[in-house]
Amino acid sequence: MIELKHASKKYQQGGREVHALRDVSLNIRKGEFLSVMGPSGSGKSTLLNLIGGLDQPTSGEIFIDGRPLHGISDDELTLIRRRRVGFIFQFFNLLPILSAVENVSLPILLEGTPFSEIRPKAVALLEQMGLGERVEHRPEQLSGGEMQRVAICRALISNPAVLLADEPTGNLDSHTSEEIFLLLKSLNEQGQTIVMVTHDPKAAAYGTRIITLKDGALSEDISIGGK
Repeated sequence: MIELKHASKKYQQGGREVHALRDVSLNIRKGEFLSVMGPSGSGKSTLLNLIGGLDQPTSGEIFIDGRPLHGISDDELTLIRRRRVGFIFQFFNLLPILSAVENVSLPILLEGTPFSEIRPKAVALLEQMGLGERVEHRPEQLSGGEMQRVAICRALISNPAVLLADEPTGNLDSHTSEEIFLLLKSLNEQGQTIVMVTHDPKAAAYGTRIITLKDGALSEDISIGGK
């Protein structure tokens, strides 16, 4: 479903050229839960940004469902990000002035769909996440785990082809982190494709496949069959 062909990414930093990603070829099948590991600076976030259309490769090709993410306009990338990719971030990135249901609805609101049409689906997602009594709460009224579940609902509202998670529990305690990983695992068992960046081997083990990056290159690729 997601394919990278000899994807590389270079940056200019302080007058020198930095190779963030080096000639990575990778196939991610529909329904996989891929954990991406590696030390700081290994290219994990760069890989996630390329898959999510937040950045484009310096060379090589990237496809989602056969559609290219390379060599296309910013407007086309924006539409793909909005409609085909769901993002989960370490720091939630919820808008503080919006309620939970409004935050969840935001990606569809940006398409011009009236809130009255989106609200029932957003509420249903929040209820599925155990947040039925938090629908009208703002982020400041929620716990860290609740905020991350709201963020997951927001990522799911567009029925994305792939869910991208960048250290999704890096700002949570160990008990809440386990709850979030179990939730992601449950979503994957329902057929959701997930790509998760993590530095934690225990977190990575919730996936069905683990790849390791080193100095921007793919150094290891292991199928583990999930838990």
